[in-house]
Amino acid sequence: MTTTTENGRFRRSAVSAVLLDKLGAALARNWWLIALRGVLGVIFGVIALLMPITTILALVLLFSAYMIVDGVFAIYAAIRAAQQGESWSILVLQGIASIAAGAIAFFWPGITVLAFVLLIAAWSIVSGCLMLAAAFRTDSGRWWLVLGGAAALLFGILMILAPLSGAVVLTWWLGAFALVFGVALIILAFQLRSRYIERSTVATPRPVT
Repeated sequence: MTTTTENGRFRRSAVSAVLLDKLGAALARNWWLIALRGVLGVIFGVIALLMPITTILALVLLFSAYMIVDGVFAIYAAIRAAQQGESWSILVLQGIASIAAGAIAFFWPGITVLAFVLLIAAWSIVSGCLMLAAAFRTDSGRWWLVLGGAAALLFGILMILAPLSGAVVLTWWLGAFALVFGVALIILAFQLRSRYIERSTVATPRPVT
């Protein structure tokens, strides 16, 4: 009985080790994508810290333009569907809602900033939870994943607790988060790169002399 239990534990640990190794290998092969995300995060963080008002207004206007374009395409798709005798009412409603949201964002940016704060907070919390979950599934750069996930969670919670702290403070928080998040991803990427190079060197057969 004891031998069977020990064998079962050994198999489970072996399967878990294989899964961890596969995840680490996949991250190592794509280290440059993680580094690119980190660089973009650092650039955005610096811009947000140096030009907070410009950053928040640019984000609001970008959101407004996206929603209006999305609404136009949805209505166009509804017209095409109506011409072909297909269901079109939902597409029209989606288009009208998107255009209305874009117009509100353009004419009343204050309301949009509040909604944008809550949206960023939700995204940050979800991203942090996913990074923390990934940290417990791989040994490659685990603590940097934990650092990035914890920073994302903390940032999301602060955004929810103080949503009306002002556009400038909001942008500073966003910039600081982007800097920490970006630096953590860059360090993680180079750790994964070292592992990838090491594994590639070991896997490459040496010529027979």
